[in-house]
Amino acid sequence: MEPLKGLILSGGKGTRLRPITHTSAKQLIPVANKPVLFYGIEAMADAGIEQVGIIIAPETGPEIEAAAGDGTRFGVSITYIVQDEPRGLAHAVLTAEPFLGSSPFVMYLGDNLLQGGISDLVAAFREHEPDALILLTPVPDPEHYGVAELGAAAPGEVGRVVRLVEKPAEPATDLALVGVYMFTVAVHDAARAIEPSARGELEITDAIQRLVDAGMRVEPHIVRGWWKDTGRLDDMLEANRLILDNLIERIEGELIDSQVDGRVVIEKGARLERTMVRGPAIVGAGARLTDCYVGPYTAIGENCTISGSEVEHSILLTGCSVCDLDGRMESSLLGRNVTVRRGERQPRAYRFMVGDNSDISIL
Repeated sequence: MEPLKGLILSGGKGTRLRPITHTSAKQLIPVANKPVLFYGIEAMADAGIEQVGIIIAPETGPEIEAAAGDGTRFGVSITYIVQDEPRGLAHAVLTAEPFLGSSPFVMYLGDNLLQGGISDLVAAFREHEPDALILLTPVPDPEHYGVAELGAAAPGEVGRVVRLVEKPAEPATDLALVGVYMFTVAVHDAARAIEPSARGELEITDAIQRLVDAGMRVEPHIVRGWWKDTGRLDDMLEANRLILDNLIERIEGELIDSQVDGRVVIEKGARLERTMVRGPAIVGAGARLTDCYVGPYTAIGENCTISGSEVEHSILLTGCSVCDLDGRMESSLLGRNVTVRRGERQPRAYRFMVGDNSDISIL
């Protein structure tokens, strides 16, 4: 088998994470203080993939290019590929065909996180050499995903894929397609042969079904670890929790009359005064925390300021300021340079999803 290439899809408008995504690409929203997109690039590098193409949209492409660069920092070479309109995953494959050529490739949705990376999956793809390999996982709401039906198999084995349906009203199984796919060059002809779906997109499920109908070998791989599509607030917070659960303690900042408990990272240049941080949690470089409590599963970005407040199970992007809240802010996602402060009155609980450069007073 030829060397694999990588294709990461990083277009899309991120409508489910608005207003954050009015001013920032959803793939660059950080989880545990690292952009979601970077986890996908690192997974490619760890699997030995050297050439990575990233599908970008005209609106957010420049921001993604500025963040990821040419790939040197990850140990890969990145090529950026513009998809003018978000016309489906199969359309993205066709858009990337000049980059992919005849190479087999891994396609990875840039807003997804997969426990353990993709090295084992790439090894299985290289060893068995199917025409396609798709990742599946049981989900409680399969009607929101592409769903696979598998054929009969011997005890202890997994049957081949016999049918794929995109967002079925009545799912036949609970096996949803995870946002990682592996293909040979055959997928290009399959993508060219399909028609747009009812929502006007070229669906990757239809292209894979075309491979199945042509008698090609499409193998499933059931994912038993966690997988997260970070397109919604609750999923983003859950992904943050899962990543922080594997945090390795590191204290490089300055602690003055402050305590840390559990797995906590305090990055260089951060300063904590009379503050308690209970892990797992991460505090970014240059942050200033004074007279506050930071609870588990919180990621505080660079140059944030928190004083006289309690924050838990939240993500704060660069430059946020949270001051003098007389209650606990929890389960929140704050965009860059957001200010949240107490007004004259004081509700007991707060829950926010706030776009960049906002200024909120609680009255």
